[in-house]
Amino acid sequence: MTSTLVQRLAGLADDVRTRGLPAELRADAARRMLDVLGNSLAATGEPPARAVGELVREWGGAGRSTAIGTGVRLPEPSAALLNGTLAHSLDFDDTHLPSVLHPSASVVPAALAAAEARGASGAALLDAIGVGIEITVRLGMAGYDAELGNSVFFERGLHATAICGALGGAASAAMLSGLDAGGIADAIGIASSMGAGLLEANRTGGTVKRIHCGWAAHAAVTAAGLARTGITGPPTVLEGRFGLLQAFCGDQAHPDELTDRLGEHWELPGIFFKPYPCNHFTHAGIDAARRLRARGLDPAEIESIELGAPTAVLRTIGEPLEDKIRPSSGYHAAFSGPYTVAAALLGGGGLGVFHEDFTDEAAADPARLALAAKVRCVPDARCDEIFPHQFPAVLRVRTRDGRELEERVDANRGGAGNPLSPEELATKFRLNAARRVGAAEAARITELTYGLAEAADLGELTALLR
Repeated sequence: MTSTLVQRLAGLADDVRTRGLPAELRADAARRMLDVLGNSLAATGEPPARAVGELVREWGGAGRSTAIGTGVRLPEPSAALLNGTLAHSLDFDDTHLPSVLHPSASVVPAALAAAEARGASGAALLDAIGVGIEITVRLGMAGYDAELGNSVFFERGLHATAICGALGGAASAAMLSGLDAGGIADAIGIASSMGAGLLEANRTGGTVKRIHCGWAAHAAVTAAGLARTGITGPPTVLEGRFGLLQAFCGDQAHPDELTDRLGEHWELPGIFFKPYPCNHFTHAGIDAARRLRARGLDPAEIESIELGAPTAVLRTIGEPLEDKIRPSSGYHAAFSGPYTVAAALLGGGGLGVFHEDFTDEAAADPARLALAAKVRCVPDARCDEIFPHQFPAVLRVRTRDGRELEERVDANRGGAGNPLSPEELATKFRLNAARRVGAAEAARITELTYGLAEAADLGELTALLR
């Protein structure tokens, strides 16, 4: 009998659970984990983290998994909910293209909660992270339509990050719970009824998107627990008439993407790290602005700015225009093309544009708002040709004395074609972690994370994270 799609994904997960990942993939999983930990430590003071932290303390329960930055341990689902919220709160998490989703922010919190609760080794944790991320992005690619040139999830207003991340995280948590291929398939099948997320908050506000990865991680460990205790999932949960792909993507789904060269080709190494803590669609505009600033452009001399971008991304970073030129908060500023260009032109901090540029106070700064009001967002044909394999942009500036300057960025920093150096990744983690821990603790967390493949347990690392 031919295996179903979920059975084939679960077969890969079970094979890795017993055999382990190659060393280079474990090393990349460790880099993903360190990136998530840094983003999470930086977000511990954010309002969504405080809100979710208050809620999970109300829930109570026996603590077996570390809640980052709280000093306490919580039940697995509660820790996953809080840590996933932290991981995505600052919009600094990695991105897979062209599926346009953030895989690590759901998978790593789910895997960490399960690994700690089950007493797993560091190698087992890295293996589970690698497989969970792979499943997540393959699901995202099954919802990518080349003719459309975009994610079908995205076109329908669905947050593929949360939907697919719940399934990938469930596979990770099931692996760490010791489930075999059948149990892992059940966990993925159960999580398919739990993943959800809408993108309207990107456009018009609300903080709910910041918990999407937390809810996905919560669903993931819950699904794995339900599979462990006897609940089962449908074997055709992915390709069936009423399965996930048909429900979310309809006839535009491409289920073959789930199993094409499965176990031979890994998407994991090519996932983009973010250099800036804001929506990935804004990054090329930031880089173009920084280049213009490096060329000697004085923001005071700017008369007008045109930000050209792929048509599809303008709904996120350019519409509604009145909200984008006057964002209602620092978080909403992170989804504004005009604001992020203005922040970059006015100098930025940290890695060029950093957390201090996305506080509520910064978002209300008159100088930034005055410059953002000069930005007009327009579709650009060349950007449309490249998207979504990159998130390109072109910036055209007219100065008061009549000069016209242009900078075009076709390849985003952080991906295989324009990678962040090891030093830049280390700086990103250090600056993120500095919001919560000291330099010595940050250095030790880095050392322990990169050494997970040889670690018998997670005790010292999770103690530092609390």
